[in-house]
Amino acid sequence: MKKLLTCLMILIAAVTVCAKNPQAKTSCGIIEGREVSGIKVFKGIPFAQPPTGELRWRAPQPVKAWTGVRKAYEYGPNPMQQPVFGDMNFGTKTMSEDCLYLNVWTPAKTMDEKLPVLIYFNGGGLIAGSGSEPRYAGMSMARKGIITVTANYREGIFGFFAHPELSAETGYKGSGNYGFLDQVAAVRWVKENIAAFGGDPARITVAGESAGSMSVSALMASPLCKELFARAIGSSGSILRNAKLPSLKEAERKGQEKAEALGCKSLKELRDMPAEELMNKAAEAGLPGYNIDGYFLTEQPADTYAAGRQCKVPLLVGGNSYEMPASFILQGKPATVENALAGLKAAFGNDAGKVLQLYGITTDADVAGSAGIQLASDMFIGFSTWKWGHMHAKTGGSPVYRYNYCHPRPAMRIKGKTAGLAGGVIDSKDGAAEEPAAPGAVHSADIEYAMGTLPTNRVYDWQPEDFVMSDVFSGYYANFIKTGNPNGLGLTEWLPINGNGAAMTLRLDIDSEMLDDVKTEQRYEALDGLMTE
Repeated sequence: MKKLLTCLMILIAAVTVCAKNPQAKTSCGIIEGREVSGIKVFKGIPFAQPPTGELRWRAPQPVKAWTGVRKAYEYGPNPMQQPVFGDMNFGTKTMSEDCLYLNVWTPAKTMDEKLPVLIYFNGGGLIAGSGSEPRYAGMSMARKGIITVTANYREGIFGFFAHPELSAETGYKGSGNYGFLDQVAAVRWVKENIAAFGGDPARITVAGESAGSMSVSALMASPLCKELFARAIGSSGSILRNAKLPSLKEAERKGQEKAEALGCKSLKELRDMPAEELMNKAAEAGLPGYNIDGYFLTEQPADTYAAGRQCKVPLLVGGNSYEMPASFILQGKPATVENALAGLKAAFGNDAGKVLQLYGITTDADVAGSAGIQLASDMFIGFSTWKWGHMHAKTGGSPVYRYNYCHPRPAMRIKGKTAGLAGGVIDSKDGAAEEPAAPGAVHSADIEYAMGTLPTNRVYDWQPEDFVMSDVFSGYYANFIKTGNPNGLGLTEWLPINGNGAAMTLRLDIDSEMLDDVKTEQRYEALDGLMTE
Protein backbone atom coordinates (compact mmCIF):
# COMPACT_ATOMS: atom_id res chain seq x y z
CA MET A 1 0.00 0.00 0.00
CA LYS A 2 2.86 2.33 0.90
CA LYS A 3 4.49 1.60 -2.46
CA LEU A 4 1.25 2.33 -4.28
CA LEU A 5 0.86 5.68 -2.50
CA THR A 6 4.47 6.59 -3.30
CA CYS A 7 3.95 5.78 -6.99
CA LEU A 8 0.76 7.83 -7.05
CA MET A 9 2.53 10.80 -5.48
CA ILE A 10 5.34 10.59 -8.03
CA LEU A 11 2.80 10.37 -10.86
CA ILE A 12 0.84 13.37 -9.53
CA ALA A 13 4.06 15.37 -9.17
CA ALA A 14 5.08 14.52 -12.73
CA VAL A 15 1.67 15.51 -14.08
CA THR A 16 1.81 18.77 -12.09
CA VAL A 17 5.25 19.63 -13.53
CA CYS A 18 4.09 18.89 -17.07
CA ALA A 19 0.96 20.98 -16.54
CA LYS A 20 3.16 23.98 -15.72
CA ASN A 21 5.03 23.70 -18.95
CA PRO A 22 3.62 26.16 -21.54
CA GLN A 23 2.02 24.81 -24.68
CA ALA A 24 1.07 26.36 -28.01
CA LYS A 25 -1.11 24.98 -30.76
CA THR A 26 0.56 25.48 -34.15
CA SER A 27 -0.82 24.67 -37.58
CA CYS A 28 0.91 21.27 -37.45
CA GLY A 29 0.31 20.28 -33.87
CA ILE A 30 0.79 21.13 -30.21
CA ILE A 31 4.25 21.97 -28.87
CA GLU A 32 5.42 22.19 -25.28
CA GLY A 33 8.20 24.47 -24.07
CA ARG A 34 9.64 25.59 -20.75
CA GLU A 35 8.98 28.64 -18.63
CA VAL A 36 12.07 30.48 -17.38
CA SER A 37 11.42 33.28 -14.90
CA GLY A 38 8.27 34.42 -16.64
CA ILE A 39 9.45 33.87 -20.24
CA LYS A 40 8.05 30.95 -22.18
CA VAL A 41 10.76 29.36 -24.30
CA PHE A 42 10.10 26.98 -27.19
CA LYS A 43 13.17 25.57 -28.95
CA GLY A 44 13.65 23.36 -31.98
CA ILE A 45 10.28 23.97 -33.66
CA PRO A 46 10.29 22.61 -37.24
CA PHE A 47 9.14 25.16 -39.81
CA ALA A 48 9.82 22.95 -42.85
CA GLN A 49 10.47 19.31 -43.61
CA PRO A 50 14.07 18.08 -43.24
CA PRO A 51 15.83 19.09 -46.51
CA THR A 52 17.51 15.70 -46.90
CA GLY A 53 17.53 12.98 -49.54
CA GLU A 54 15.34 14.03 -52.46
CA LEU A 55 14.61 17.33 -50.67
CA ARG A 56 18.27 18.36 -50.74
CA TRP A 57 18.38 21.47 -52.95
CA ARG A 58 14.64 21.89 -53.14
CA ALA A 59 12.55 24.76 -51.84
CA PRO A 60 11.52 24.14 -48.20
CA GLN A 61 8.44 21.94 -47.95
CA PRO A 62 5.62 22.38 -45.39
CA VAL A 63 5.96 20.53 -42.12
CA LYS A 64 3.94 17.34 -41.78
CA ALA A 65 1.44 17.42 -38.92
CA TRP A 66 2.09 15.37 -35.80
CA THR A 67 -0.19 13.90 -33.18
CA GLY A 68 0.16 14.35 -29.46
CA VAL A 69 2.41 16.96 -27.86
CA ARG A 70 5.84 17.63 -29.36
CA LYS A 71 8.52 18.60 -26.83
CA ALA A 72 10.27 21.88 -27.73
CA TYR A 73 12.91 21.89 -25.00
CA GLU A 74 16.17 21.83 -26.98
CA TYR A 75 17.59 23.62 -30.01
CA GLY A 76 17.38 21.82 -33.34
CA PRO A 77 20.69 20.91 -35.01
CA ASN A 78 22.91 23.67 -36.37
CA PRO A 79 23.21 23.90 -40.17
CA MET A 80 26.06 22.00 -41.81
CA GLN A 81 29.21 24.15 -41.62
CA GLN A 82 32.92 24.08 -41.05
CA PRO A 83 34.53 26.10 -38.19
CA VAL A 84 35.52 28.94 -40.51
CA PHE A 85 35.06 31.81 -38.05
CA GLY A 86 37.04 30.62 -35.07
CA ASP A 87 35.18 29.69 -31.94
CA MET A 88 31.53 30.43 -32.75
CA ASN A 89 29.50 29.66 -29.65
CA PHE A 90 26.42 27.47 -30.19
CA GLY A 91 23.54 26.40 -28.00
CA THR A 92 23.82 22.83 -29.27
CA LYS A 93 26.74 20.67 -30.37
CA THR A 94 24.64 18.83 -32.93
CA MET A 95 25.07 19.65 -36.63
CA SER A 96 22.90 18.20 -39.36
CA GLU A 97 21.49 18.73 -42.82
CA ASP A 98 18.15 18.40 -41.01
CA CYS A 99 18.39 21.93 -39.60
CA LEU A 100 15.21 23.87 -40.44
CA TYR A 101 14.11 24.71 -36.92
CA LEU A 102 13.27 27.94 -35.13
CA ASN A 103 13.09 29.09 -31.52
CA VAL A 104 10.59 31.34 -29.75
CA TRP A 105 10.90 33.40 -26.56
CA THR A 106 7.55 34.91 -25.53
CA PRO A 107 6.64 36.97 -22.45
CA ALA A 108 2.91 36.44 -23.10
CA LYS A 109 0.80 35.44 -20.11
CA THR A 110 -2.47 34.53 -21.82
CA MET A 111 -1.08 33.91 -25.33
CA ASP A 112 -3.64 36.41 -26.58
CA GLU A 113 -1.73 39.70 -26.05
CA LYS A 114 -0.86 40.44 -29.72
CA LEU A 115 2.73 41.42 -28.91
CA PRO A 116 5.28 42.73 -31.43
CA VAL A 117 7.60 40.12 -32.94
CA LEU A 118 11.30 40.08 -33.85
CA ILE A 119 12.80 37.46 -36.19
CA TYR A 120 16.61 37.50 -36.12
CA PHE A 121 18.76 35.83 -38.81
CA ASN A 122 22.34 34.96 -37.91
CA GLY A 123 25.47 36.19 -39.61
CA GLY A 124 28.37 34.05 -40.78
CA GLY A 125 28.90 34.80 -44.48
CA LEU A 126 26.03 32.45 -45.46
CA ILE A 127 28.44 29.60 -44.76
CA ALA A 128 28.32 29.44 -40.95
CA GLY A 129 26.31 30.43 -37.89
CA SER A 130 23.09 29.29 -36.25
CA GLY A 131 19.94 30.47 -34.54
CA SER A 132 21.18 28.60 -31.47
CA GLU A 133 24.00 31.09 -30.82
CA PRO A 134 23.48 32.60 -27.34
CA ARG A 135 24.23 36.14 -28.55
CA TYR A 136 20.97 36.07 -30.55
CA ALA A 137 18.88 34.56 -27.75
CA GLY A 138 15.58 36.32 -27.12
CA MET A 139 15.33 36.36 -23.32
CA SER A 140 16.28 40.03 -22.93
CA MET A 141 14.06 41.27 -25.76
CA ALA A 142 11.19 39.18 -24.42
CA ARG A 143 11.50 41.01 -21.11
CA LYS A 144 10.97 44.23 -23.05
CA GLY A 145 7.61 42.88 -24.25
CA ILE A 146 8.80 41.50 -27.60
CA ILE A 147 8.36 37.94 -28.84
CA THR A 148 11.75 36.97 -30.26
CA VAL A 149 12.41 34.29 -32.85
CA THR A 150 15.67 32.90 -34.22
CA ALA A 151 15.64 30.59 -37.22
CA ASN A 152 18.19 28.43 -39.00
CA TYR A 153 18.63 28.37 -42.76
CA ARG A 154 20.73 26.22 -45.06
CA GLU A 155 24.27 27.52 -45.54
CA GLY A 156 27.19 26.94 -47.88
CA ILE A 157 26.67 24.45 -50.67
CA PHE A 158 23.49 23.15 -48.98
CA GLY A 159 21.83 26.55 -49.20
CA PHE A 160 23.35 28.14 -52.27
CA PHE A 161 24.01 25.75 -55.13
CA ALA A 162 22.57 26.20 -58.62
CA HIS A 163 22.62 23.56 -61.35
CA PRO A 164 20.73 23.07 -64.64
CA GLU A 165 19.23 19.79 -63.43
CA LEU A 166 17.97 21.48 -60.28
CA SER A 167 16.42 24.29 -62.29
CA ALA A 168 14.70 21.79 -64.56
CA GLU A 169 12.92 20.28 -61.52
CA THR A 170 11.18 23.50 -60.51
CA GLY A 171 8.09 25.20 -61.83
CA TYR A 172 9.97 28.51 -61.99
CA LYS A 173 12.95 26.86 -63.76
CA GLY A 174 15.50 28.29 -61.34
CA SER A 175 17.77 27.11 -58.53
CA GLY A 176 20.36 28.17 -56.03
CA ASN A 177 18.77 30.40 -53.38
CA TYR A 178 17.58 27.73 -50.95
CA GLY A 179 18.94 29.46 -47.87
CA PHE A 180 16.94 32.58 -48.70
CA LEU A 181 13.85 30.46 -49.38
CA ASP A 182 14.31 28.91 -45.92
CA GLN A 183 14.22 32.40 -44.44
CA VAL A 184 11.01 33.16 -46.33
CA ALA A 185 9.51 29.90 -45.04
CA ALA A 186 10.49 30.81 -41.47
CA VAL A 187 8.86 34.25 -41.73
CA ARG A 188 5.73 32.70 -43.25
CA TRP A 189 5.57 30.16 -40.43
CA VAL A 190 5.82 32.96 -37.89
CA LYS A 191 3.17 34.99 -39.73
CA GLU A 192 0.79 32.02 -39.64
CA ASN A 193 1.51 30.76 -36.12
CA ILE A 194 2.78 33.56 -33.89
CA ALA A 195 -0.71 34.41 -32.62
CA ALA A 196 -0.60 31.10 -30.75
CA PHE A 197 2.37 32.48 -28.77
CA GLY A 198 0.68 35.80 -28.02
CA GLY A 199 2.14 37.60 -31.04
CA ASP A 200 0.73 40.04 -33.57
CA PRO A 201 1.30 38.81 -37.16
CA ALA A 202 0.87 42.41 -38.35
CA ARG A 203 3.85 43.60 -36.28
CA ILE A 204 6.75 41.41 -37.40
CA THR A 205 10.26 42.86 -37.68
CA VAL A 206 12.99 40.96 -39.53
CA ALA A 207 16.55 41.66 -38.47
CA GLY A 208 20.07 40.40 -38.91
CA GLU A 209 23.78 41.20 -38.72
CA SER A 210 26.39 40.79 -41.49
CA ALA A 211 25.09 37.92 -43.68
CA GLY A 212 21.87 38.17 -41.70
CA SER A 213 21.65 41.87 -42.55
CA MET A 214 22.39 41.12 -46.19
CA SER A 215 19.60 38.55 -46.03
CA VAL A 216 17.13 41.13 -44.72
CA SER A 217 17.95 43.46 -47.62
CA ALA A 218 17.40 40.53 -49.99
CA LEU A 219 14.08 39.62 -48.34
CA MET A 220 12.94 43.21 -48.84
CA ALA A 221 13.81 42.92 -52.55
CA SER A 222 12.00 39.60 -53.03
CA PRO A 223 8.47 39.48 -54.47
CA LEU A 224 7.86 36.51 -52.17
CA CYS A 225 7.94 38.77 -49.11
CA LYS A 226 5.22 41.28 -49.91
CA GLU A 227 3.13 41.90 -46.76
CA LEU A 228 5.10 39.31 -44.74
CA PHE A 229 6.70 41.75 -42.29
CA ALA A 230 6.14 45.30 -41.07
CA ARG A 231 9.67 46.56 -40.33
CA ALA A 232 13.31 45.70 -40.94
CA ILE A 233 16.64 46.07 -39.14
CA GLY A 234 20.02 45.65 -40.79
CA SER A 235 23.41 45.69 -39.06
CA SER A 236 26.53 45.75 -41.25
CA GLY A 237 25.76 44.55 -44.75
CA SER A 238 23.37 44.42 -47.67
CA ILE A 239 22.91 42.74 -51.01
CA LEU A 240 23.40 46.11 -52.75
CA ARG A 241 27.07 45.73 -53.58
CA ASN A 242 28.97 47.30 -56.45
CA ALA A 243 29.01 44.12 -58.56
CA LYS A 244 25.88 42.69 -60.14
CA LEU A 245 24.56 39.39 -58.86
CA PRO A 246 25.18 36.41 -61.13
CA SER A 247 22.46 35.45 -63.56
CA LEU A 248 20.88 32.02 -63.24
CA LYS A 249 22.91 30.77 -66.20
CA GLU A 250 26.16 31.96 -64.63
CA ALA A 251 25.28 30.32 -61.32
CA GLU A 252 24.30 27.07 -63.07
CA ARG A 253 27.61 27.01 -64.91
CA LYS A 254 29.50 27.43 -61.65
CA GLY A 255 27.36 24.67 -60.18
CA GLN A 256 28.32 22.34 -63.00
CA GLU A 257 31.97 23.14 -62.41
CA LYS A 258 31.53 22.42 -58.72
CA ALA A 259 29.82 19.09 -59.45
CA GLU A 260 32.72 18.10 -61.71
CA ALA A 261 35.21 19.07 -59.02
CA LEU A 262 33.29 16.86 -56.59
CA GLY A 263 33.53 13.97 -59.05
CA CYS A 264 29.76 13.73 -59.53
CA LYS A 265 28.24 13.16 -62.96
CA SER A 266 24.58 13.42 -62.00
CA LEU A 267 22.23 15.10 -59.58
CA LYS A 268 21.50 11.70 -58.05
CA GLU A 269 25.17 11.25 -57.18
CA LEU A 270 25.23 14.70 -55.60
CA ARG A 271 22.16 13.92 -53.50
CA ASP A 272 23.47 10.51 -52.50
CA MET A 273 26.71 11.94 -51.11
CA PRO A 274 26.67 11.99 -47.28
CA ALA A 275 26.23 15.50 -45.89
CA GLU A 276 29.55 15.66 -44.06
CA GLU A 277 31.46 14.40 -47.08
CA LEU A 278 29.73 16.95 -49.31
CA MET A 279 30.45 19.74 -46.84
CA ASN A 280 34.14 18.89 -46.60
CA LYS A 281 34.67 18.40 -50.31
CA ALA A 282 32.80 21.56 -51.29
CA ALA A 283 34.37 23.86 -48.70
CA GLU A 284 35.89 27.04 -50.03
CA ALA A 285 36.36 30.64 -48.93
CA GLY A 286 34.08 33.44 -50.06
CA LEU A 287 30.36 33.96 -50.40
CA PRO A 288 28.11 31.25 -51.89
CA GLY A 289 26.55 31.71 -55.30
CA TYR A 290 23.16 33.29 -54.78
CA ASN A 291 21.73 34.52 -58.06
CA ILE A 292 18.80 36.00 -59.95
CA ASP A 293 16.82 32.76 -59.95
CA GLY A 294 13.56 34.19 -61.32
CA TYR A 295 11.68 33.29 -58.15
CA PHE A 296 13.21 34.62 -54.94
CA LEU A 297 14.88 37.37 -56.98
CA THR A 298 13.43 38.34 -60.34
CA GLU A 299 15.84 41.21 -61.13
CA GLN A 300 18.97 42.86 -59.83
CA PRO A 301 18.21 44.12 -56.28
CA ALA A 302 19.60 47.55 -57.19
CA ASP A 303 16.94 47.79 -59.91
CA THR A 304 14.25 46.73 -57.43
CA TYR A 305 15.21 49.43 -54.95
CA ALA A 306 15.72 52.08 -57.64
CA ALA A 307 12.19 51.47 -58.93
CA GLY A 308 10.62 51.31 -55.45
CA ARG A 309 9.51 47.71 -55.85
CA GLN A 310 10.98 46.58 -52.51
CA CYS A 311 8.94 45.98 -49.36
CA LYS A 312 7.98 49.48 -48.23
CA VAL A 313 8.62 49.19 -44.52
CA PRO A 314 10.43 51.35 -41.94
CA LEU A 315 14.14 50.50 -41.85
CA LEU A 316 16.73 50.85 -39.09
CA VAL A 317 20.17 50.34 -40.62
CA GLY A 318 23.80 50.97 -39.80
CA GLY A 319 27.26 49.59 -39.29
CA ASN A 320 30.29 49.69 -37.02
CA SER A 321 33.13 52.20 -36.92
CA TYR A 322 35.89 49.60 -37.32
CA GLU A 323 34.44 46.90 -39.58
CA MET A 324 37.86 46.06 -41.02
CA PRO A 325 41.51 47.03 -40.52
CA ALA A 326 43.46 48.59 -43.39
CA SER A 327 45.09 45.22 -44.08
CA PHE A 328 41.85 44.21 -45.83
CA ILE A 329 42.85 46.24 -48.92
CA LEU A 330 46.61 45.68 -48.65
CA GLN A 331 46.63 41.97 -49.53
CA GLY A 332 49.24 41.19 -46.87
CA LYS A 333 51.61 43.97 -47.92
CA PRO A 334 52.92 46.88 -45.80
CA ALA A 335 50.69 49.91 -45.27
CA THR A 336 51.86 52.20 -48.05
CA VAL A 337 50.01 54.37 -50.53
CA GLU A 338 51.49 52.34 -53.36
CA ASN A 339 50.21 49.05 -51.94
CA ALA A 340 46.79 50.54 -51.19
CA LEU A 341 46.57 51.77 -54.76
CA ALA A 342 47.43 48.30 -56.06
CA GLY A 343 44.84 46.71 -53.77
CA LEU A 344 42.08 48.97 -55.09
CA LYS A 345 42.83 48.54 -58.78
CA ALA A 346 40.97 45.23 -59.03
CA ALA A 347 37.73 47.01 -58.09
CA PHE A 348 38.31 50.47 -59.54
CA GLY A 349 40.94 50.14 -62.26
CA ASN A 350 42.28 53.57 -63.23
CA ASP A 351 39.94 55.22 -60.72
CA ALA A 352 41.80 53.73 -57.73
CA GLY A 353 43.67 57.01 -57.24
CA LYS A 354 40.37 58.91 -57.09
CA VAL A 355 39.20 56.61 -54.31
CA LEU A 356 42.30 57.38 -52.23
CA GLN A 357 41.61 61.08 -52.77
CA LEU A 358 38.01 60.67 -51.56
CA TYR A 359 39.32 59.34 -48.24
CA GLY A 360 42.10 61.91 -47.97
CA ILE A 361 44.81 59.27 -48.18
CA THR A 362 48.04 60.90 -49.35
CA THR A 363 50.70 59.41 -47.06
CA ASP A 364 51.63 55.98 -45.74
CA ALA A 365 50.52 57.12 -42.29
CA ASP A 366 47.04 57.81 -43.70
CA VAL A 367 46.82 54.23 -44.96
CA ALA A 368 47.52 52.80 -41.51
CA GLY A 369 45.39 55.40 -39.74
CA SER A 370 41.72 56.21 -39.45
CA ALA A 371 41.32 57.03 -43.16
CA GLY A 372 42.66 53.62 -44.18
CA ILE A 373 40.41 51.91 -41.62
CA GLN A 374 37.37 53.74 -42.99
CA LEU A 375 38.26 52.82 -46.57
CA ALA A 376 38.80 49.15 -45.70
CA SER A 377 35.57 49.06 -43.69
CA ASP A 378 33.64 50.54 -46.60
CA MET A 379 35.16 48.16 -49.14
CA PHE A 380 34.33 45.23 -46.90
CA ILE A 381 30.74 46.06 -45.96
CA GLY A 382 30.22 49.72 -45.11
CA PHE A 383 29.40 50.91 -48.62
CA SER A 384 26.73 48.27 -49.21
CA THR A 385 25.13 49.12 -45.86
CA TRP A 386 25.00 52.82 -46.79
CA LYS A 387 23.64 52.02 -50.26
CA TRP A 388 20.72 50.08 -48.80
CA GLY A 389 19.58 52.86 -46.50
CA HIS A 390 20.26 55.53 -49.12
CA MET A 391 18.16 53.84 -51.82
CA HIS A 392 15.32 52.84 -49.50
CA ALA A 393 15.07 56.40 -48.20
CA LYS A 394 14.62 57.60 -51.77
CA THR A 395 12.05 55.08 -52.99
CA GLY A 396 10.71 53.11 -50.02
CA GLY A 397 8.14 55.60 -48.83
CA SER A 398 8.98 54.77 -45.20
CA PRO A 399 11.29 56.22 -42.54
CA VAL A 400 14.94 55.16 -42.58
CA TYR A 401 16.94 55.51 -39.36
CA ARG A 402 20.71 55.30 -39.87
CA TYR A 403 23.40 54.78 -37.23
CA ASN A 404 27.16 54.37 -36.84
CA TYR A 405 28.02 52.19 -33.85
CA CYS A 406 31.30 53.31 -32.25
CA HIS A 407 31.60 51.77 -28.78
CA PRO A 408 34.57 49.35 -28.63
CA ARG A 409 34.40 46.11 -26.71
CA PRO A 410 36.53 45.86 -23.53
CA ALA A 411 39.61 43.68 -23.21
CA MET A 412 39.29 39.90 -23.15
CA ARG A 413 39.08 38.11 -19.82
CA ILE A 414 41.30 35.28 -21.05
CA LYS A 415 44.90 35.35 -22.22
CA GLY A 416 46.41 33.68 -25.26
CA LYS A 417 43.39 34.43 -27.42
CA THR A 418 42.58 36.93 -30.14
CA ALA A 419 39.29 38.10 -31.64
CA GLY A 420 37.80 36.23 -34.60
CA LEU A 421 35.94 37.94 -37.45
CA ALA A 422 32.48 36.65 -36.61
CA GLY A 423 32.56 37.29 -32.89
CA GLY A 424 34.40 34.18 -31.70
CA VAL A 425 37.98 33.82 -30.50
CA ILE A 426 40.98 31.96 -31.85
CA ASP A 427 44.33 31.02 -30.30
CA SER A 428 47.05 33.64 -30.56
CA LYS A 429 50.16 32.63 -32.49
CA ASP A 430 53.08 31.61 -30.30
CA GLY A 431 55.28 34.59 -29.49
CA ALA A 432 52.82 37.09 -30.95
CA ALA A 433 52.59 40.44 -29.19
CA GLU A 434 49.35 41.25 -27.43
CA GLU A 435 46.98 42.98 -29.81
CA PRO A 436 46.32 46.67 -29.11
CA ALA A 437 42.83 47.75 -28.20
CA ALA A 438 40.59 48.26 -31.23
CA PRO A 439 40.10 51.94 -32.11
CA GLY A 440 36.37 51.40 -32.52
CA ALA A 441 33.60 48.82 -32.78
CA VAL A 442 34.80 45.82 -34.78
CA HIS A 443 32.59 43.78 -37.10
CA SER A 444 29.93 41.86 -35.14
CA ALA A 445 30.77 43.65 -31.85
CA ASP A 446 27.34 45.26 -31.77
CA ILE A 447 25.25 42.08 -31.55
CA GLU A 448 25.31 41.46 -27.81
CA TYR A 449 24.77 45.16 -27.08
CA ALA A 450 21.76 45.48 -29.39
CA MET A 451 20.17 42.21 -28.30
CA GLY A 452 20.90 42.72 -24.59
CA THR A 453 22.90 39.50 -24.38
CA LEU A 454 26.27 40.63 -22.97
CA PRO A 455 26.17 38.02 -20.16
CA THR A 456 26.07 35.20 -22.73
CA ASN A 457 29.59 36.12 -23.92
CA ARG A 458 32.13 35.30 -21.23
CA VAL A 459 35.12 36.14 -23.42
CA TYR A 460 35.12 39.87 -22.70
CA ASP A 461 35.56 41.74 -19.42
CA TRP A 462 32.35 43.73 -19.58
CA GLN A 463 32.41 46.98 -17.62
CA PRO A 464 29.51 49.11 -16.26
CA GLU A 465 29.62 51.35 -19.34
CA ASP A 466 29.10 48.31 -21.58
CA PHE A 467 25.83 47.53 -19.83
CA VAL A 468 24.81 51.18 -20.14
CA MET A 469 25.57 51.02 -23.87
CA SER A 470 23.56 47.83 -24.22
CA ASP A 471 20.63 49.40 -22.38
CA VAL A 472 20.67 52.31 -24.85
CA PHE A 473 21.12 50.25 -28.02
CA SER A 474 18.59 47.56 -27.10
CA GLY A 475 16.19 50.33 -26.06
CA TYR A 476 16.30 51.80 -29.57
CA TYR A 477 15.81 48.32 -31.02
CA ALA A 478 12.82 47.59 -28.79
CA ASN A 479 11.10 50.89 -29.56
CA PHE A 480 11.56 50.40 -33.29
CA ILE A 481 10.26 46.83 -33.18
CA LYS A 482 7.18 47.96 -31.28
CA THR A 483 6.31 51.10 -33.24
CA GLY A 484 8.56 51.54 -36.28
CA ASN A 485 10.20 54.49 -34.51
CA PRO A 486 13.30 53.96 -32.29
CA ASN A 487 12.74 57.06 -30.17
CA GLY A 488 11.65 56.96 -26.56
CA LEU A 489 12.17 58.42 -23.10
CA GLY A 490 15.76 58.56 -21.90
CA LEU A 491 17.26 58.27 -25.38
CA THR A 492 18.92 60.81 -27.67
CA GLU A 493 16.43 61.87 -30.34
CA TRP A 494 17.02 59.88 -33.54
CA LEU A 495 15.94 61.62 -36.72
CA PRO A 496 15.19 59.63 -39.89
CA ILE A 497 17.19 60.57 -42.97
CA ASN A 498 14.00 61.12 -45.00
CA GLY A 499 13.11 64.79 -44.92
CA ASN A 500 15.76 65.64 -42.33
CA GLY A 501 18.79 65.57 -44.62
CA ALA A 502 20.32 62.46 -46.16
CA ALA A 503 23.46 62.89 -44.06
CA MET A 504 21.72 62.57 -40.68
CA THR A 505 23.31 59.71 -38.72
CA LEU A 506 23.10 58.71 -35.08
CA ARG A 507 26.56 58.16 -33.65
CA LEU A 508 25.89 55.40 -31.13
CA ASP A 509 28.21 55.47 -28.14
CA ILE A 510 28.04 56.11 -24.40
CA ASP A 511 27.33 59.73 -25.31
CA SER A 512 25.24 59.27 -28.47
CA GLU A 513 24.60 62.22 -30.76
CA MET A 514 22.95 63.05 -34.08
CA LEU A 515 25.43 64.13 -36.75
CA ASP A 516 24.73 65.94 -40.00
CA ASP A 517 27.76 64.41 -41.71
CA VAL A 518 27.50 65.99 -45.17
CA LYS A 519 31.14 65.30 -45.99
CA THR A 520 30.76 61.55 -45.43
CA GLU A 521 27.53 61.48 -47.43
CA GLN A 522 29.22 63.24 -50.35
CA ARG A 523 32.09 60.76 -50.21
CA TYR A 524 29.69 57.80 -50.39
CA GLU A 525 27.83 59.35 -53.31
CA ALA A 526 31.09 59.92 -55.18
CA LEU A 527 32.19 56.36 -54.40
CA ASP A 528 28.84 55.10 -55.68
CA GLY A 529 29.49 56.83 -59.00
CA LEU A 530 32.89 55.20 -59.31
CA MET A 531 31.54 51.77 -58.42
CA THR A 532 28.67 51.81 -60.90
CA GLU A 533 30.52 53.13 -63.97
